[in-house]
Amino acid sequence: MDIRKQKWGVSPDGKDIIKYVITNASGASVALGSVGAGILEIRVPDRDGHKDDVVIGYPDPLSYFADGPCAGKVPGRYANRIARGHLEVDGKVYELPINNGPNHLHGGPEGFQNQVWESRIDGDAVEFLYDAADGEMGYPGGIKVVARYEWSEKNELRLTLTARCDAPTVVNLTNHAYFNLEGHGAGSIFDHELRLNASLYLPTDDTLIPLGEPEAVAGTPMDFLKPKPIGRDIKEDFPALNFGKGYDACWVIDGWEEGQLQEAGELYAPKSGRCMKVYTTQPGIQIYTGNWLEGCPAGKDGAVYHDYSAVAMECQHFPDSPNRPEYPGTLLRPGETFAQAIIFAFSVR
Repeated sequence: MDIRKQKWGVSPDGKDIIKYVITNASGASVALGSVGAGILEIRVPDRDGHKDDVVIGYPDPLSYFADGPCAGKVPGRYANRIARGHLEVDGKVYELPINNGPNHLHGGPEGFQNQVWESRIDGDAVEFLYDAADGEMGYPGGIKVVARYEWSEKNELRLTLTARCDAPTVVNLTNHAYFNLEGHGAGSIFDHELRLNASLYLPTDDTLIPLGEPEAVAGTPMDFLKPKPIGRDIKEDFPALNFGKGYDACWVIDGWEEGQLQEAGELYAPKSGRCMKVYTTQPGIQIYTGNWLEGCPAGKDGAVYHDYSAVAMECQHFPDSPNRPEYPGTLLRPGETFAQAIIFAFSVR
């Protein structure tokens, strides 16, 4: 495995921004950046062997700071939403910044995604480290987070996310890459076929906070148990679609067991033949169809990204879990290790 490291830029506060490119024997490659421990590029072949970059991103490293889409990065300390920014840990109430309607999103405006992480090459992997202070963005406890990326000869990108804290806190980590398997600048993903290993999803209020118990996808536009084009039902008059201007919801992965890696879903692009299977140890997968990409920073290769130009498949714990004791827990205590894995496995058919 060939790994190249370069200084890519300098952050507004004077930190070096580092870019890594990992290339396997077939020439397929992944580029990673130290802003938000992000995925910058994934170049994989189509059915004719032509390689394209299949994730959206920006040519200017400074565009990755505070971009609306959170493109390719690791948001935190809590990915997704916490209702009204209200958090309680061991009976003590914490108020977090409100940055998405009435709610707290992705750890707040200065979340992990907008920080320069420390980084290193470790064998055939690239590791990023972020050390968040007690009280950062209102959260209790200091926490050290490691995002480790490995790229295989079979075109599988494995992300392992681990964290340890010095006081009780909450944590929910994912990667926020957006995929267009026809190529990052190819336009709408409505013809991409999506399948999810999920017979339940979480209905929400109009601010995208879960209402409580999961509901069956059967008979609704949320049903992806069998592959279907993303665009088939996206304009249906249905609460989840009306609230999000498209898909922006969390599905409950069937048969989830803590610590067990299993398939969450599959994305397929019929023109190129590219296929991506997603595996994870996490209990949920948030599907976001890029409903608000319009106006985001200028894209790579001169691309202009519009709404629905790409889809994010974010493996994670459920939104607002700290306020929902019935959901899989996101509380982390000293001496414990948060450890989750996500694999994006590319192929053609």
